[in-house]
Amino acid sequence: MAGNISTQPPVALKGEMNSKFAFVAMTSLFFIWGFITALNDILIPHLKAAFDLSYFQAALVQFCFFGAYFVVSPFAGRLIEKTGYKKGIIIGLLGIACGCGIFYPAAELEVYGVFLFALFVLASGITVLQVSANPYVVVLGEERTAASRLNLAQAINSLGHTVGPMFGTMLIFSGAATAVSAQAVQLPYLILVGVALVTAGCFGFLKLPALEHSHSQAESASSQDSIWKHKRLVLGAVAIFMYVGAEVSVGSFLVNYFAESHIMAMNNYEAGKMVSYYWGAALIGRFLGAALTYFVRPNIILAVNGALAIGCIFLSIFSEGPMAMWTILAVGLFNSIMFPTIFAMAITGLGSLTSRGSGLLVQGIVGGALLPLLQGVVADMTSVQMSFMVPAFAYIYISWYALVGSKEKSVDDADTADLAP
Repeated sequence: MAGNISTQPPVALKGEMNSKFAFVAMTSLFFIWGFITALNDILIPHLKAAFDLSYFQAALVQFCFFGAYFVVSPFAGRLIEKTGYKKGIIIGLLGIACGCGIFYPAAELEVYGVFLFALFVLASGITVLQVSANPYVVVLGEERTAASRLNLAQAINSLGHTVGPMFGTMLIFSGAATAVSAQAVQLPYLILVGVALVTAGCFGFLKLPALEHSHSQAESASSQDSIWKHKRLVLGAVAIFMYVGAEVSVGSFLVNYFAESHIMAMNNYEAGKMVSYYWGAALIGRFLGAALTYFVRPNIILAVNGALAIGCIFLSIFSEGPMAMWTILAVGLFNSIMFPTIFAMAITGLGSLTSRGSGLLVQGIVGGALLPLLQGVVADMTSVQMSFMVPAFAYIYISWYALVGSKEKSVDDADTADLAP
């Protein structure tokens, strides 16, 4: 393999469970938060109709959900430092159960604001889960294969994203029923309460390998070191912001986009099923990416995927009918490797700052709160179709980071080569 970075993992693994079994256990978490996150794409058009909202108001679903990442991530990173990864995972799952549980009274009260509060609590739990699980997977093996390993875990996340809209469409839209009721969300989210609680109980009994920084790394990380000195990390956090914002923006407007008369004129039930193709494409791409990033430089794959995503969006914007539909769905395929590749590239070499660096990167997920709002404003001012220009610009930055930004080196990385495997 090309490159001369250290092949030693940045932390030591200790515990009774081997790393392969621990990785399998981690993938269940990736599935759960992918499943829940994708439900928002069904929840948005449902609540838009139930409460007669504008596109901007409906996008507040994503604002509250992904806004939690920005607020909670810094605290989550410090929480993991004190409690460890396993307890952080359990706390995150309990937070998810709590947030999902609030959906029941929110539907009974039929108050949009309570739904938004429930989403914030739910996302807070997912934030703790992500700050725990993402870096754990990165360091659960050799550093040179970190991007490949995280791509594989994110492929399971995409499986959750693919199944989630199907689940939500069947239970929330109820076979294209004309009546729209806030109570339709109660059963799906009560089921998720049970799943989160059972999973938390299972992790309580698992003995995951403990992650401890090596003595040499502890010495290399001086008391004056800071995550802000690692430019590749900071620029990577912006790339995460852009990527999540773009991915969520596209997914959030698909149902309404396919309902447009000059696109496909679908009803919500039909369009909701098509959302699974968007996330299913990401699922396929991540399995391919897990293999490709093992052999090909991750930044090259990231740059190519960014360019192809931009091309698909422009094709969709300036076309109609099936062409417009399938090209925007194809963006999911090129989204596939972006998050895990950016995350692995940005966090590599942080040593004792790994958990705080992970917190900063997860904080960048707030892009999923802000870019959909911006796209909602553009959609209200122009059209849903033209609003896809917003994610297109986000992919431009991602391509720049792949080719330029990821090459930035901190003081501690001065002698470290690029992240090619």
